[in-house]
This record gives sequence, structure tokens and C-alpha cells, in this order.
Amino acid sequence: MPNRLATASSPYLRQHAGNPVDWHEWGDEALALAKAQDRPILLSIGYAACHWCHVMAHESFEDADVARAMNALFVNVKVDREERPDLDRVYQTAHALMSRRSGGWPLTMFLTPEGAPFFGGTYFPREARHGLPGFLDLLPRVAAAYRQQGTAIAEQAAQLAEAMRSLEPDAGGSLPRGAGEAAFRALERSFDPQWGGFGNAPKFPHPAELDFCLRRFRQSGDRAALSIVTTTLDRMADGGIHDHLAGGFSRYSVDAQWTIPHFEKMLYDNGALLATFAEAAGATGDARYEAVARGIVAWMEAEMRAPDGAFHASLDADSEGEEGRFYVWTPDEVRAVLSAGEWAVVERHFGLDRPPNFEGHAWHLRVVRPLDAVARDLGIDMEAARERLPGAKGKLLARRALRVRPGLDDKVLTSWNALAIRGLLVAARALDEPRFEALALDAIDALRRTVWSGGRLHATRRDGRPALPGYLDDHAFLLDALVEAMRTRFRRADHDWAIELADALCGRFEDREGGGFWFTAHDHEILFHRTMPGHDNATPSGNGVAARALAALGHLVGEVRYLRAAERAVLRFAAAIDAHPEGFATLVGAADDLERPPPVVVLATGPDSPSREAGKAWARALGRAGDGRTSVCLPGRDDAPAALVKGAPPPSGVRAWVCRGMTCAPPVDSLERAVSLVGTSTGA
Repeated sequence: MPNRLATASSPYLRQHAGNPVDWHEWGDEALALAKAQDRPILLSIGYAACHWCHVMAHESFEDADVARAMNALFVNVKVDREERPDLDRVYQTAHALMSRRSGGWPLTMFLTPEGAPFFGGTYFPREARHGLPGFLDLLPRVAAAYRQQGTAIAEQAAQLAEAMRSLEPDAGGSLPRGAGEAAFRALERSFDPQWGGFGNAPKFPHPAELDFCLRRFRQSGDRAALSIVTTTLDRMADGGIHDHLAGGFSRYSVDAQWTIPHFEKMLYDNGALLATFAEAAGATGDARYEAVARGIVAWMEAEMRAPDGAFHASLDADSEGEEGRFYVWTPDEVRAVLSAGEWAVVERHFGLDRPPNFEGHAWHLRVVRPLDAVARDLGIDMEAARERLPGAKGKLLARRALRVRPGLDDKVLTSWNALAIRGLLVAARALDEPRFEALALDAIDALRRTVWSGGRLHATRRDGRPALPGYLDDHAFLLDALVEAMRTRFRRADHDWAIELADALCGRFEDREGGGFWFTAHDHEILFHRTMPGHDNATPSGNGVAARALAALGHLVGEVRYLRAAERAVLRFAAAIDAHPEGFATLVGAADDLERPPPVVVLATGPDSPSREAGKAWARALGRAGDGRTSVCLPGRDDAPAALVKGAPPPSGVRAWVCRGMTCAPPVDSLERAVSLVGTSTGA
């Protein structure tokens, strides 16, 4: 019989509906039951695309003996970390402090009925192996410890709570001078000059750090910063982390060469990388980066787009119970679907003439030999090689589509959608692609209809209805996306929603005394700990994006209180930035925007269609001027908010007001003069 999770909205939780475990979702009912029965809570946190979550589920949660012990000794709670990042942040931090080890998923934590953690780990096998205790043996020992060591557990909980509080940033301070330079030098030291990326295996894309380096290049012409970006993007684009058939990127590479990924594909990675590749294409003129960006959009549109225009969360790493099975090949499989000429190119290009690179028996596609070298090997011209490759990829993609597909986590998460929307809008401007703009605006409208209700933003939606209170990332990332929307195609509804979100962000999340933004709102349920994240991780820092978006909105609409909130957030993390500036790239970028406000250009046009079309051309040209930070707005004549009405529109043609901070230059009716003013205001 299915358990309580059969009615959960989360696809991950529903995966466990057939377990013999008496699972609960996190909530008052489970906590009250634990208190009433004086039983500890077994908290299991994972997500749908997580390979080791599936392994532990098959080994333990589907096993009758394990389930019997869990049901007898604990109140068992299953959490989707993507729906409840607040809980995941708290208990990952607790695990790291208690074990002095890095965390991960599945996260297995044992809590008192009040939610205080007293023991935990990540994956536990059913029986002891590889130095890990067996889960079946562990359960009665943990339950006994709870019964027998109550005083020690209470003392440990108090010490842990104090240790977690000490990790949060202290109020006050001033931003260290030279933080941007220090951050870049630290990133430069950790950069892998041969294979790109930062550090060793496992290797993650780190789009926030790449964006920081690209920004440095565009501001100063620093070729070393550009080399970090281009080397990394080139190696990633060649590697197996990149899906060479359908587009898009997997979550990370298990090796330093980007060859074998952890095969799950997440919306948040691809939304952020879309912006990075598109901006790199605009900054360098390299057509390959544009092609990769277009491939990401093709994947998002084909495999991740919901019927109403929003985007689903992720694709699983596994299919048919094996990680990567959907993606890997044998040479015979490839040869069988290609012509002789196509096979000759693909074999050499993707290394199918070399030993297998996946678990000793299969080949995962990555670029091993450049196409021009393949053409020389085969004695054909480059044009012929270019013609064969797309057709071969199309045939392989069609053949792969016949396989059992990885599972789709079809929930719609506000914060991840916001990252995808921002990526689409940045790409729309960088690549001059109206279709990307349309996809982004459709997604904004879908979110407005389904996750915004009664003046409140929600983290996800269930059956088309909003669910779970929005977190910092939901508000900050969506505000950032709406600012990008106003820069791309101004709509009054986006402007008004941005103001409402900014007010909610400042009113419900900001620490008004010390500055900065808590991850949960002031009226959120009380958890064991409340976090204030500033460090960039797989997604950019919520505080960094909040500061960036509030600064941009404040400069755009002339609202000083948004600028002050952004400044307070940056200053809250001053000491942390001083200690490890490379971990706070987004906050350092926001600090730069506050210290050197980027240009804001407001355009007005005559009422005729040629004038409006000319206005769009001006917007594109001015958006590319300067150092890439320029905000250009072209509001409609009839719905322009008061803050964006700088003066009388021209009777025909286009007029521009170029502003920096709270000061605007006199209006100009010449595009060349407007471009010159933008360049002067950026120092370009």
C-alpha cells in the first residue's frame, strides 16, 4: 500500500510512496507526533535526479527489515531539498560541523523532536562496507543513544546552535579596498590552465566566477581574465559534461578533464551557463560560444519547458537503474545509424577509435580531435566535414530518443526559473535573438500567474497552485530577472512586479539593524537555525544577487532606499570578503556597481512606427556599448512610469538620456553621441 508520500507534490517524494517506510513530509504533524511519542526524527533529504539517493532507496527504504526498524524507532521524514532549501541549508551545515566532513545527498540526519540534530551522515549502505556502518545496524544504536544520552544530546545541541550562529556574518564593517583585485588573483591561483575550471576533480562549472572574470575583461581588457573564461568554456564545450547531441550541460564532471559527468541535468546550471556562453560570444565574437548557447536553449525548449511556458527542474542521472545508460554508446551502435562518411568523421571527432572512457565498456561522447584535424586525416575539405557532423548528430539523437529516458522532475521552482529567464534575456540581447526574449517573457508571465498570490511569492507550485513560502533566492533571482526583462523589452507589468518584489525582499528578509538578507522571511517557521548566505555555490549567492538587483533597480528608477539596502548587504559580508574574496564574486560585483554606478539610458521615441523601430536599434547598440553593464530602457509612450520619464519625447526619431547614479546628462538625439556618453560614463 502507498504511504503518505503518494499525495506529495514533489516527484522525488512520490518516488518513495511505495516504500514500506511510514514516511511523513516535514511539518507540524510529524514534529507533533515525535514529541507526543518521544521518538527521534530520522530526516532523509534528497532530490529526484540524485544517483546515490536512488541507491540508498533501493538498498534500504525498499527493504522490509530496514523499514520495520525505522518505523519502530523513529518518526521518518522525507524532504525534497529543492522544495525545502531552508531545511537543507540548516542540516547540511550541522552535518559539516558535527562530522567535520563535507555533506551531500542523500543527507541522513537524526533529530530530537524539537529538530535539534544529534547524529548524521550522507549515504549509508544497508550492510557495513567501504568503511561505512550498515544502516540496519546503525538504527537501533542511534535510537538507544537518544534514550540514554538525553543530557549530553541537549548540551551538544546548545553548543551546535552557538557554533552555527558564529558562522553567520557579523554586522558592520566596510568593504575592503581592492576586493575585486584580490578575488581575481585568488581565482587565478586556483585556475587549471590546461583543462580550465577551478581546482581539481570533481570539477564544477562555477558560472558566477566565470562571469566575474568576463566582467573584469570587459572593464579593463585584462587578457588573463579572458583566458580563464575562454579556456574553461572551450574545455567544457569539448567535454562530456556537454551533451553534444541535445545541448545543455550536466551538473559536474567527476574528472578534471570534463570527460565523464554526473549525468543529471539541472535547470539552474543551464540557465546560468546560457548567460555566460552568450556574453562570451558577445565579448569575443566567437561563433562557437553562440552555438553552445543556442544548444542550451534548444534543450531547455525541447525537454524542460512546461505547457504554460515555465520550466521544469531537472533530468535524472539514471535510466533503467543505471547512471548514464541513456547517454553512452558503443562504436557498433554509432556505426549502425550513420553513413560511411558520417562515421569516418564522428569516429575520430568523438574518440570512438580509442579505448572506452566510461566504466571500461562504453564510450561517452566528447570532442577528442578537432574537426579541422579530422578533415586533414580524411583528406576532405573543412566544409565537407562541417556538413557531415550535424547530420550525424541528428541521427544519433533520434536513435537515442528510442531509449528509456531518464526521469523528469517536472516541478516548477521559482528561483531556478528565474535563473533560466535571466539567461534567456541576456542571450536575447547578446545574440540579437527575439525568440529567446519571447521564451523568457512567457516564463515570467507563467510565474506571475502561478507562484505570485496575494502579494506573496511562493517557492514552487503544486497542480498549478502556489505552494511553500518563497525564500531569499526566489525573491532575489526573480527580481534580477525582471530587471533584465526591463532592459530587454520594457513592459509596465514587469516594472510594477519588480517594485513589489523589491519591497517584499527589503520588508520581509532584510536584517534592518545589521544589513544583509536572511534566507527565510521574518514570518517563516522557526527552524533550528536561520542562515544568511553570501558565498557563491552552484547557484550565485542570494545576498549577492539581491544586492546586484536592488542596485540596478535603484539606479533605474531613482529609488535611494533600494541602493541603501544593497549597500547594507555588501557591508554585512565585508569581513568574509576580506578573508576569502574569491568565494564572493557576486557580492564583489554588486559592490563595484554601487561604487561605480553603471550607465542607465532611457530612450523615448516619436509616435510613428519607424521611430519605434529605430528606438529598438538604439537599444541594441547602446546595450553593447561601454563595459557591458549598461541598462537601456525603452518604455512605451503611454505606460512609462514617472521615474522613467526624463523629458519630452521627440516628435519623431529617438531621444536618449544617459544617466549615472542620480545624475543625467542633457538629452541627445544622436546615436553616436549617446554611445559616446555611455563610453565616457563607464571609462571605456
